[in-house]
Amino acid sequence: MLLPMSAERILVVNPNSSASCTAGIAAAMARFATPGLPRIEVTSLPEGPPAIATWRDWYAVAEPLCSFVAREPADCYVIGCVSDPGLEAVRMVTDRPVLGLMRSAVGAALARGERFGIVAFLETSRPRQRRVLQAMGVEQRCVGSVPLNLDMETLTDPVAPRERLQAAARELVAMGAEVVVLGCAGMAGHLAAAEDAAGVPVIEPCQAAAAQALLAVLSARRGVASPASLAEAAE
Repeated sequence: MLLPMSAERILVVNPNSSASCTAGIAAAMARFATPGLPRIEVTSLPEGPPAIATWRDWYAVAEPLCSFVAREPADCYVIGCVSDPGLEAVRMVTDRPVLGLMRSAVGAALARGERFGIVAFLETSRPRQRRVLQAMGVEQRCVGSVPLNLDMETLTDPVAPRERLQAAARELVAMGAEVVVLGCAGMAGHLAAAEDAAGVPVIEPCQAAAAQALLAVLSARRGVASPASLAEAAE
């Protein structure tokens, strides 16, 4: 018997204004849409920059994210950028869980191996992601970060970035990575290509965050998430 869709809501906010990036996040999380589980809604920040490319972008979206979350009720929020902009600030305006793609992806990576590497969006992404690794206390377990240095629309193209992304994944494995993390939500559509090239587990941050968000909401129902429900979401 099919269960009705839950009234619980997980809200994923892409802090940039790229329609292609938002569509990629939604597609990556679509497999978690299962009757009986919280529904996952993906939206963007219209006033956001085309991409979170610099520290200025990172800081600029914090207050708009806070305002958005304050007026949009949900059972869990996910900030859809792999440098977790505004995460600490947003947690100040809600008592519901607020998750970041970077923290979710790194947690998933460390569940699969001892050392990981990151395929970064831009050279300027590296210090922002290093800040998250330092905050998590896991910087020493990251073998390195290889930037693609592509614009967002090229990155989200189904074909254009794949050769460079696959080369970056292979480079990280050669550096000692046992797991590869895709370092931008715009890479969501390239998971299979990265896995083919790397030959090791590859973590796609949107899916890692979706799993963590479902766990957070399901755990709040009765204190313990149902393994059967989580297994259904992963299929």
